[in-house]
Amino acid sequence: GAPRHDCVFIENSDSDEPGFTGLHVAQVFLFFSFKHKDIMYPCALVHWFSTVSDVPCEETGMWMVEPDFWRGRPILEVIHLDTILRGAHLVGAAGPHFLPSDLNFTFSKSLDAFKMFYVN
Repeated sequence: GAPRHDCVFIENSDSDEPGFTGLHVAQVFLFFSFKHKDIMYPCALVHWFSTVSDVPCEETGMWMVEPDFWRGRPILEVIHLDTILRGAHLVGAAGPHFLPSDLNFTFSKSLDAFKMFYVN
């Protein structure tokens, strides 16, 4: 089947803020582990997202995020699984446009079809 590439909330070790302001959002591309000096390290390769504003959307009361890119490439990082708190549900922000009418549009393409997302 199609890859899922679920999104997750990750603890922000630089913040003591409560709620969403104390979290990061990322999309998981790959789970893996490796062993170094007889210690197993469970990891994930993630694509980072950043908040669009310092406050939630006025219309919905929901935070908005967008995927991070540098020179057109996604900002990826390997993280330890212990930093993942839970799954995150992102809803594409279509803005004034309609959702894609392409019959081939599926859930597996939704994170590539939108530029911004509401954090549900």
